[in-house]
Amino acid sequence: MRIREVEITDDMIRLGQFLKLAGLADNGAHARELVEAEEVMVNGRPETRRGAQLKHGDVVAVGPEKARLVTAR
Repeated sequence: MRIREVEITDDMIRLGQFLKLAGLADNGAHARELVEAEEVMVNGRPETRRGAQLKHGDVVAVGPEKARLVTAR
């Protein structure tokens, strides 16, 4: 499956915010549910902290959907 690139202007973003921005979660409550249900992978590892900081190049997956964080340069 293709990895979609999602660009942000800051250096970092929290996982919950990124899930919404990338369209992997419908809203904040949905993002929280996904993380609590251990359905979110960051760089191939399960992530259970909604506030985890993501940086340039991190790949977030929910099921078959994947998105890579890209910072605007």
